[in-house]
Amino acid sequence: MVHTLFDLTRATDLAGDVRAGLSKPGQKELPSKYFYDDVGSALFEAICVLPEYGLTRADARLLRETADRVVARLHAPTLVAELGSGSGKKTRWVLEALALRQPVEYFPIDISGAALAQSERELGFIDRVSILGFEAEYLDGLAAVASRRGPGQTLLVLFLGSTIGNFDRPAGAAFLARVRSHLAPGDRLLLSTDLVKPEPVLVAAYDDAAGVTAAFNKNLLSRINRELGADFDLARFRHRALWNGLARRIEMHLQSTVEQTVHVPGARFAARFREGETIWTESSHKYEAQEIADIAARTGFRAEAQWLDVEWPFAQNLLVAV
Repeated sequence: MVHTLFDLTRATDLAGDVRAGLSKPGQKELPSKYFYDDVGSALFEAICVLPEYGLTRADARLLRETADRVVARLHAPTLVAELGSGSGKKTRWVLEALALRQPVEYFPIDISGAALAQSERELGFIDRVSILGFEAEYLDGLAAVASRRGPGQTLLVLFLGSTIGNFDRPAGAAFLARVRSHLAPGDRLLLSTDLVKPEPVLVAAYDDAAGVTAAFNKNLLSRINRELGADFDLARFRHRALWNGLARRIEMHLQSTVEQTVHVPGARFAARFREGETIWTESSHKYEAQEIADIAARTGFRAEAQWLDVEWPFAQNLLVAV
């Protein structure tokens, strides 16, 4: 079993993104990809076990229950790539089922080196599975994996955890089309989508009683303090989770509780905040189950199978590249 880590990360311009996002007229924003430094990755793992956050458990239940059925639809030999692998805990079910049939090459792709290291620790014990991690943006990593394809090999791409919900619907469709551009006909994408639920259930999932999600959100400001020398006072911001029914999404914001100015020396920038003004840090779009087949058809895929969790409405969708 070979465990080698390739870093394909381009020099991410945190300073430029902070300056651009916090100077936006109307609504300040920060990219959610910056949540996942070592501290943020650890906090997200804690979120996944919170009683209010049923999404991860639903994802895992469906993978455990359907892994054999997913694998039965694959053409051997198959390479497995995962976009945003995180700790890799849920992925185990698919890899174990596939390893019963063939030796498996698994390529986790994540911008967090800590998450990739955790993934290797979590999955490194599985017989007949070799792991080669790419510390990279999703599409850069996928391009690198696709270039390793040998004659007759097919590719299974995992995009789990309903991460597609971080894109708005047009951007999500555009992203899936770009994923398709790296695939060959007959390759497959296993796509997780969280489904619409009552507003109180959704808000509680992103604003838990223990305050873990609030800490996760505020860690974005801590990261800017650490890496860019900023002087965000976390006590002057509060976490907010809001349901936007028209767009069918949860929005996470950080709201300034006072009028203040924050200096970001590493970005050569100072951000002024009014009392009550927010920084929009993340969106999580929720889907109707029947939407997925239409999105697949518009992005170069065909919806081959769908499995639903009834305890926490959630869908695993197997799409085949056409």
